[in-house]
Amino acid sequence: MPNQLNELMNELSDLLAPTMAKDHPNLPVVKEEGCYYYGLDGKTYLDFTSGIATANTGHRHPKVVDAIKKGADELMHGPSGVIMYESILKLAKELTTILPKGLDCFFFANSGTEAIEGAIKLAKHVTRRPYVVSFTGCFHGRSLGALSVTTSKAKYRKFLQPNGLTYQVPYASVEGCPEGADPGEYAASKLEKDLNSLFKHQVTPEEVACMIVEPVLGEGGYIVPPAQWLKKMREMCNEHGILLIFDEVQTGFGRTGEWFAAQAFGVTPDIMAIAKGIASGLPLSATVASKELMKQWPLGSHGTTFGGNPIACAAGLATLEVLKEEKLVENAKAMGTYAASRLLEMKERHATIGSIRSIGLMIGIEVVDPATGEPNGEGVINILNKSLEKGVLFYLCGNEGEVIRMIPPLTVSKEQIDEGLALLEASITEYEAEILPTVKLQNV
Repeated sequence: MPNQLNELMNELSDLLAPTMAKDHPNLPVVKEEGCYYYGLDGKTYLDFTSGIATANTGHRHPKVVDAIKKGADELMHGPSGVIMYESILKLAKELTTILPKGLDCFFFANSGTEAIEGAIKLAKHVTRRPYVVSFTGCFHGRSLGALSVTTSKAKYRKFLQPNGLTYQVPYASVEGCPEGADPGEYAASKLEKDLNSLFKHQVTPEEVACMIVEPVLGEGGYIVPPAQWLKKMREMCNEHGILLIFDEVQTGFGRTGEWFAAQAFGVTPDIMAIAKGIASGLPLSATVASKELMKQWPLGSHGTTFGGNPIACAAGLATLEVLKEEKLVENAKAMGTYAASRLLEMKERHATIGSIRSIGLMIGIEVVDPATGEPNGEGVINILNKSLEKGVLFYLCGNEGEVIRMIPPLTVSKEQIDEGLALLEASITEYEAEILPTVKLQNV
């Protein structure tokens, strides 16, 4: 197999569309397990990406693998509705034990983008209203419906003219907060002003079906908003009869140190989109709402062929069991706190590190130009490449690719965090030596 993979890598550009095949770092691997990838080059790589926040239980957890094998012995394919099977019903029931109260009815699909499409369709159908409000910098997917509310990068929308039935207001920011003022109250007050301005000048609130938001900004830069900002959003949605959608595709299943960000912030949305960590890497997602909302979505108004695949649902059940039995949500909170403290110490030693943004094991490390303080996407790529050479894999995010994402499996240990951050710091030190040859850095 390794020899065949090596030969196929030479044909990669002919076989796969560049938009799919040229992501960073394009590392050829032959196996994955726990917190590690095993490369075609014979090296072992510590994985701090977890398949972009998907392998929350670690790669190929034995319990999940066993569930997949047993599931394949019974059912390979639904489709749900044409037939009905145990794994999809049991998964729905189990999900109600970890989701915020009242979110207890499910439409299963295959990806986060599909869950977003379902959420927007449900909101429009229930309210009979045409417009959607989203927030600048959020990423909700790349299909045309999801793209209409995705604004993390303009290149995703280039030439595609996503529909004009959406409006955007700024994501949470505490920049400009007066000295001595409460940052959370400042952000909440600014949101209220932004929305009232939108309602006064562009669209009446009676025409808005829903607001959709990432409760923690993901691909747009790992921004953690104040809880007051989300609470103000909930309050204003209630005031105007607007449904609130949380995109918890990346924040779900323990990533933030709680089962979902909704619980971390104490704000319950009307509709939630969940995916990624739901089945430890198998394609599965869900649009989640109350029974009362879902019952207003009549037969045939939405559908799927592969959504809620029986094997994927079996993997989802095993994933929930592992998360609970191994206390991985609690581990995410503890290890996230530890990693953030280590990174804040590291920031004191390195001029290229800007802000540290963290909640649980969803951690962003901003890289800046030390001379100007401006975001430095080129620096991120340089540091990521050096880290990969040393044996640890990170990913990037932010409008200019200026933020390093640290999103290890929730199984990660203190020793693995120490190892990965030591390799990252060595890479940053090398990078700074190249760009700051006259600056004497502290020993690390």
